[in-house]
Amino acid sequence: MKALLLVAHGSRRTVSNIEIAVVATSLRKQVGDDFAFTRHAFLEIAQPSIPDAIDELIADGADDITVLCYFLSAGRHVREDVPAFVEDKRKQYPEVKLSLAPYLGQAPDLIGVLHRLAKV
Repeated sequence: MKALLLVAHGSRRTVSNIEIAVVATSLRKQVGDDFAFTRHAFLEIAQPSIPDAIDELIADGADDITVLCYFLSAGRHVREDVPAFVEDKRKQYPEVKLSLAPYLGQAPDLIGVLHRLAKV
């Protein structure tokens, strides 16, 4: 079963973490036919952590997990931290396909979204 894991940084502000949960819920409605599960996780500070979320998805039957970074630029977290978590889980679960999708900042239509926001 395929799963999508939306990964964000995590915040000390609960309301910021709730925003990510809401985005994941909206994403689930959009991609429901493509993924049996759509969940969210955090790099640090908030729960669930990336490793815990991957473990939970696998326990629920996921055998093909796509990790989608909700980050705007290719900083250390996108280039090093998240890929390291994914690689650790690949070693732990060699039977599970774990993929990294392009991060949000690479989305081709992001400029259009910014343009629409600026016209408000």
